[in-house]
Amino acid sequence: MMQKSVAYEENYSDTCNDANMVVSFECSNHYMAAVIKNSRKSLAVSYKRRIFAEKRDKMTQQNIKLPLGIQDFEEMRRDHYIYADKTDMVWKLANGTKYNYLSRPRRFGKSLLCSTLKCYFEGRKELFEGLKMMELETEWVKRPVIYFSMSLGGSSAQTLTEYLNNVLSSYEKIYGRNPDEQSLGNRLNGIIQRAYEQAGVQIAIIVDEYDAPLLHTYETGYHDACREIYRNFFTGLKDYGYCIKCVFITGITKFTQISMFGMLNTLVNISFRNEYAAICGFTKDEVICNFSEHLSELADNYALTKCALMDTMSTFYGGYHFSRGLIGVYNPFSVCNALANLRLNSYWIASSSNEILLKVLRKFINVIPELDNCLIDSDYLEMSDVNMDDPKLFLYQSGYLTIKKVVGSSYMLGYPNREVRNAMLGMSLPYS
Repeated sequence: MMQKSVAYEENYSDTCNDANMVVSFECSNHYMAAVIKNSRKSLAVSYKRRIFAEKRDKMTQQNIKLPLGIQDFEEMRRDHYIYADKTDMVWKLANGTKYNYLSRPRRFGKSLLCSTLKCYFEGRKELFEGLKMMELETEWVKRPVIYFSMSLGGSSAQTLTEYLNNVLSSYEKIYGRNPDEQSLGNRLNGIIQRAYEQAGVQIAIIVDEYDAPLLHTYETGYHDACREIYRNFFTGLKDYGYCIKCVFITGITKFTQISMFGMLNTLVNISFRNEYAAICGFTKDEVICNFSEHLSELADNYALTKCALMDTMSTFYGGYHFSRGLIGVYNPFSVCNALANLRLNSYWIASSSNEILLKVLRKFINVIPELDNCLIDSDYLEMSDVNMDDPKLFLYQSGYLTIKKVVGSSYMLGYPNREVRNAMLGMSLPYS
């Protein structure tokens, strides 16, 4: 019995040794397989990164550059940045009604639009080669353009006055100055008249981000002073209308009590017109047609088809509607940043901050969840001055609410997309 036990133990021991060898061998194989798998994965990642880099180099060589932060039309065209062609709408705007106002949220391309309009009025035909404008314009009249970028006007009456004085001085070097012209308003009137007389054609006046100094000073001691400067400064836009071909004013919010809106009773608010609904921002077709290579790169990064990626980008960055026609618009700032960084993050929300919005939200913090899918009278939304007692109006003009659908004589407002909804509900709401 003892011998049998010993023999059994010896056999068991041999079996265990064999099994250990097998297990050891199998573990070794698994380890090697894991090493090979990781190596392949690493090689695949390296290969994908190399392909991405080669694609990016190729796109750079082919001048397929993303227009991040580009607000100058000449730079856009000269340096071959991607440009979503809006020049048919620019031509219509330039050759339509004389006085026009457009409201759009920050970073939606208002300054680029103003720059494009400026280049058109200056007769810069070479910048429009290959664009829709070439099929529409035949004369290319060169006009004087008086251009104000009011975002440079600062946040006090003094800085606003200094900025306007500097702009007027630069034009007075070109068109001269009458010694009797002392006030800012009289100096502007003199420039308008002399530019018209010297050029022999009507001039254009462009005021970009007119509301910047007013927003920066809202509910401060400087606000009334800045508003009074505006009231006295822009009276000539009406008095010297015979000298003017076009006045174009952009902004975020609408302060109807200043002279631009109070005295220019012929000022047309094109902000809600179907034909200009996509004059700023990108439509879905514009994203697909202009950013095809970049979309492929981002889709590969997320292992998505381009179709699936577009659905995702629409959820993140689309959903804006600025007219009854409900023409869909994407946030251009977030789209370009997502394509540049190959990440679907909240770029527009995080881009800057503003105390006015925070004041509104603190005041109405309890009703924020109710703002999604809320009704507002369409005439009230389209015609009213910015009102701090009604968050819907201010948040719509600022881009945190948009038109979701038309309900009779009312609009249903709501959050345009996931980027805005997450920020609103999380109370993390930068704005400029």
